[in-house]
Amino acid sequence: MDDRVRAETSRSMSDSTTLAMRDVLEGRRTGWSVLLPFAGPAVVVSVAYMDPGNFATNIQAGARYGYGLLWVVLLANVIAMLFQSLSAKLGIVTGRNLAELCRDHLPKPLVYVMWAVSEVAAMATDLAEFLGGAIGLSLLFHMPLLIGMIVTAIVTYGLLFFEKAGYRPLELIIGALVGIIGLSYLAELFIAPVAWGQVGLHLFKPDLPDAQAVTIAVGIVGATVMPHALFLHSGLTQGRHPPKTEGERKRLLTFSNLEVIIALTIAGMINMAMVIMASGAFHSGHPEVAEIETAYHTLAPLLGIAAAGIFLLSLIASGISSSVVGTMAGQMIMQGFVGFRIPLWLRRAITMVPSFVVVWLGVNATQALVMSQVVLSLALPFPMAALVWFTCRTDVMGSYKNRTLVKFVAIVAAFAVLSLNVILLLQTFGVDIPGLPSA
Repeated sequence: MDDRVRAETSRSMSDSTTLAMRDVLEGRRTGWSVLLPFAGPAVVVSVAYMDPGNFATNIQAGARYGYGLLWVVLLANVIAMLFQSLSAKLGIVTGRNLAELCRDHLPKPLVYVMWAVSEVAAMATDLAEFLGGAIGLSLLFHMPLLIGMIVTAIVTYGLLFFEKAGYRPLELIIGALVGIIGLSYLAELFIAPVAWGQVGLHLFKPDLPDAQAVTIAVGIVGATVMPHALFLHSGLTQGRHPPKTEGERKRLLTFSNLEVIIALTIAGMINMAMVIMASGAFHSGHPEVAEIETAYHTLAPLLGIAAAGIFLLSLIASGISSSVVGTMAGQMIMQGFVGFRIPLWLRRAITMVPSFVVVWLGVNATQALVMSQVVLSLALPFPMAALVWFTCRTDVMGSYKNRTLVKFVAIVAAFAVLSLNVILLLQTFGVDIPGLPSA
């Protein structure tokens, strides 16, 4: 073993990854594996796109409307790819994250408003994550929902300690949990009956048949394009491997974009698989299925105990992994907007409170999950607008500012999300919308 190999072996896992990235950027490492050291930020962020909120909205979408809302999942995933790539680019180019740039460039009152909105979004995120993990544990081990939430909190807190060992161990743990979710739904597609022709048709056929479909569609967008993920991605890339030259910066951006495409394509396919599974299992005979607990109990007699067990396994992996990522994002948001950190246990406690209140009040867990995603969708325009604004500014991005086409597509995408939100608000207050039944 030469000195170089021996030195690398003695380094921590994160240091070894950093060294591997340096080897790639300086041309000492080639081949298909060059992307592996750079994989991590988008994988971590992808968890936000398959959290328990997605389970809730996708089950309702598939059970009630069959494959009819698959186009919403596809649209949301494409928008997510665009905005996550912009967030990653912001961190790589500026060395700052989105929350920090908001604090530096926006008026103080607006900074505090955005911080407050982001904290509400973080609480809505935690509501989905904790309830999802707790529901899975409760059903699998027949424990009270409150106990399941406590177990989820303890496991989450334990996993967060790996962050002290550097960025790589936690990235690998989250990547493994993402793998469990993906393999679980791949297995479900082999178990549930699927009309693949209808799947292909509804992926590209926009349709919102009634007011409830709009609510679920907004929930899907809120569960897919998530505010905290837009903040987090810029933070994960801002100092992971600072480039030494402009050539290295361009290569980092190339690797980042590739990772975003791969990671979020997988996340999008998992989301589609959720809708497809719910449609195949429930739509024809059980369209009333709207709760995760009901879905589990209905799956067992319909498709067998294996399908139900796989469903719970993926739900637990989703709840735990997304809870970890949500805590990381919440800490980054607070530090970026107001410039201070709080102890990890306090950060978790603050964002967990609404979840425990919901359970204590006896609110329907799945309905709370869906409404939490609607809250996230209503909070989403703030970071989306800020991200587009910063990445279009020459004084912030220099030569890396968004080109005209990217700027146009980003503005249209943000407008589409905002339009869905406006429709939802109008329906909530009983305003009739042409082409859609009143709520």
